[in-house]
Amino acid sequence: MIGPRSALRQRRATPVARSFLRSTRARHCSGVPAALATLVASLVAGCAVGPDFKTPDPPRDTTYLTDGQRDRTVSVLDVLGGEAQRFVADLDIPAQWWQVYQSRPLDNLIQEALRANPDIQSAIQALKVAQQNARAQRAALFPLVQVTGSGTHNQTSASLSAPTSDPTGFTFGLFTGLLNVSYLFDLWGGTRRAAESLEATAESQCFLLEAAYLTLSSNVVVAAITEASLRAQIAVTERTVEIERQSLELLQRRFVIGQSSRYDVATQEAALAQTLAPLPPLRNQLSMQRNLLATLTGSTTAHVPAATFELDGLALPQALPVSMPARMVEQRPDVRSAEASVHAAGASVGVATANMLPQLTGTLIYGSTSTSSDLLFSPLLGPTVTAGASVVQTVLDGGALLAKKRSAVAAWEQAQAQYRSTVLTAFRNVADSLRAIEFDALTLQAASNAESAARLALEITRRDAGDAGILDVLNAQITYQAAALALVQARAARYQDTAGLFQALGGGWWNRDPEGNPFPAQRAQCRAPKNPPPPRPWPDTRPMVDRTQPATSVPATTAPAASPGLWRSRFW
Repeated sequence: MIGPRSALRQRRATPVARSFLRSTRARHCSGVPAALATLVASLVAGCAVGPDFKTPDPPRDTTYLTDGQRDRTVSVLDVLGGEAQRFVADLDIPAQWWQVYQSRPLDNLIQEALRANPDIQSAIQALKVAQQNARAQRAALFPLVQVTGSGTHNQTSASLSAPTSDPTGFTFGLFTGLLNVSYLFDLWGGTRRAAESLEATAESQCFLLEAAYLTLSSNVVVAAITEASLRAQIAVTERTVEIERQSLELLQRRFVIGQSSRYDVATQEAALAQTLAPLPPLRNQLSMQRNLLATLTGSTTAHVPAATFELDGLALPQALPVSMPARMVEQRPDVRSAEASVHAAGASVGVATANMLPQLTGTLIYGSTSTSSDLLFSPLLGPTVTAGASVVQTVLDGGALLAKKRSAVAAWEQAQAQYRSTVLTAFRNVADSLRAIEFDALTLQAASNAESAARLALEITRRDAGDAGILDVLNAQITYQAAALALVQARAARYQDTAGLFQALGGGWWNRDPEGNPFPAQRAQCRAPKNPPPPRPWPDTRPMVDRTQPATSVPATTAPAASPGLWRSRFW
């Protein structure tokens, strides 16, 4: 019968805790006959108290967005990186997903980072720690066998009886050699649950290692793209400075012959100084990105990578994978790590429950005891044998065991909540990446149109400098610079958000060949997704090239005819 206080506690508990507490109470409050029957069944079948782990049900949603996803993005003609990107459902992700950018320097840099980055090495060692802890706990399922030996020289008082058969032998030796065998019978599965918990913890750490690989490769890709963007922005700014210097020289010559005022010259000088102002911060940001790449590759800032990156040296992937939500949660390392944490916490509930029940230990001692080392293990003396068993049941501990069990149940529910939070975050990451890629293309289209118009306006203004006022020239210069920088940033955003989508979908770790894996780490517990799409060549794969300089075979844009040396291409 459940008392009022127990009923109140049960009402206050969560549904998961209530069902578990009810099942536990039913198991342990059925009377002595039931307890004996349970003991016999435990010895035969080896039951394990506590909740059994069940893989969480996959999400029922079939899409990430409320209003659906377009099949492809818009395309922007005459701009490198302006190709339309199409979304391919359930397209499997390659293990080296960054190779879709078709840049050998980028691939080499990531391979170096995966080999030398200390965070990866730390994660590898953390995995080994977790695996060895699980192995140590699994050893508790076997008997403990120990060998002990001792030898002492003793003297007793003559007022006492002689301890040996010699009535005058008050000085004697005592030698002992024993084989001790002890075994804790896992009647309630507490030892197995403890091993299960640590093995799940090792699996969680395994997926954390995969997450570290994915995060590092993504960080290197984004850092390389950011470097390329900064180089392009510096080039745009330097080109604008060259244009404004030419305008200033023209105004100065006109001022000398009286065709321009001192105000026009001073205004152009101020505009030139204002254009020069962003260059030091941009170069500083470029230096910081180079230092970041050195750190990511495991080097000091005194040894930055030799490879440099330009936007024209990166190919934009035109086929993008979109995994179904049910498959995505199997691919994401952070989701799989959270799932393993739920498993570990549930097994810990079983450990806490088993600790509240009787513990049966069997012991066997076999050996020999003699007053002389020569007679030790002699058949004349016979062996020393002790066999027995002990049962321990905690009766009163101030509620410590019950509190530990409740704590384990709360930790289990906390892990379940954290798992749901991780899944929701994964959904948001994928949805944000899909929307970002779609709007990046629209942004690039608008930025391209704005840059074209601003470039044409500046060209007309400079050609008709005699008729245009200084304010018209300055306005055209400022508009062009802003439009050109916006175009560079829009191009870079497409590359970066594409990398974000690959990261949000899990990065293809399950396609890594363990035999040819150059990054040694035991992944025996890293279970791959169930029934992944069959690997196949990437739809738009082309051989990687060493594009350390901007591509020259395909022009970035077709520039209109202009003054010699003024407009060579849209990007420099």
